[in-house]
Amino acid sequence: MRTRHTLTALIAAAAALTMVLAGCGSGGAKNGQPYIAIVSKGFQHQFWQAVKRGAEQEAAKQNVRISFDGPATEADVEAQVTMLTNAIGKSPTAIALAALDSRAAAPILRQAQGNKIPVVAFDSGVDSDIPVTTASTNNKAAAAEAAKHLAASLGGTGKVGLVVHDQTSKSGTDRRDGFTEWMRANAPGIQLLQPQYGGGDQAKSADMTKAMIAANPDIKGIYGSNEGSAIGVLKGVQESGVQGIKIVGFDSGKAQVDAVASGQMLGAITQNPVGMGAEVVRAAIKASKGEPQPKVIDTGFFWYDSTNVGSPQIKDVLYQ
Repeated sequence: MRTRHTLTALIAAAAALTMVLAGCGSGGAKNGQPYIAIVSKGFQHQFWQAVKRGAEQEAAKQNVRISFDGPATEADVEAQVTMLTNAIGKSPTAIALAALDSRAAAPILRQAQGNKIPVVAFDSGVDSDIPVTTASTNNKAAAAEAAKHLAASLGGTGKVGLVVHDQTSKSGTDRRDGFTEWMRANAPGIQLLQPQYGGGDQAKSADMTKAMIAANPDIKGIYGSNEGSAIGVLKGVQESGVQGIKIVGFDSGKAQVDAVASGQMLGAITQNPVGMGAEVVRAAIKASKGEPQPKVIDTGFFWYDSTNVGSPQIKDVLYQ
């Protein structure tokens, strides 16, 4: 009898655990407070810290709990997949993901869907119909804006290089394609070099920039597609000792803002990361309630250079 009772207890415990892992019951809520698990691309850039700040501020307003995790570098896809898997195991009310690699994340997102955990994408869209919405910058349009300013500064001619943070995330491909497509359509005198991929790592991006300059001593401009890429390009140009190369970037951490203000960089695109973080939390709450939402929530972008970097409008969206 004792053995039968023990077996019954074990079966009951296993059933309860299965219900938790399947997202049944409270759905991650504690004392009626919803829980949203947010998995970003990383922590090393000021952009992600600003997204986190916006999410935390909105969570406090909405009385929800959040967690905000991200791998040490934006090249660590495996670590992000592990974080996403762990998030599902906590049975959150909703999950928000900025995917490093859509393909790698796909099976985990299907698991979330099977567990009836709604998914919101942010920053990078996911090549999947599972996310109910995506809160992001229009990266193609933003990259085209950077291309337009660089082409104008070069008089529409010359060799231009690209150092892109990756070719696996939607933000990486959109910021590459938005830049190159605008140049090909509007600046036929610009000769685009083959994009280089530095993983958003400053040191790697700097080395790629120096190699690019060595192979193309007549290069006139270089575009860096995120914070780490842009600062890497700046360091690479400085370390090469070549003068007169125009640099445009993406994002607005302190080092970039200082470089733009001092004229070392022509200018850059700034997103609205605090606003993005707030939109992520609002979208996740709506998703958990089954409320309708647009497929894309445009969080906006701005071009900044030495002429407007001190303006109130730009100061409000800088990451520093």
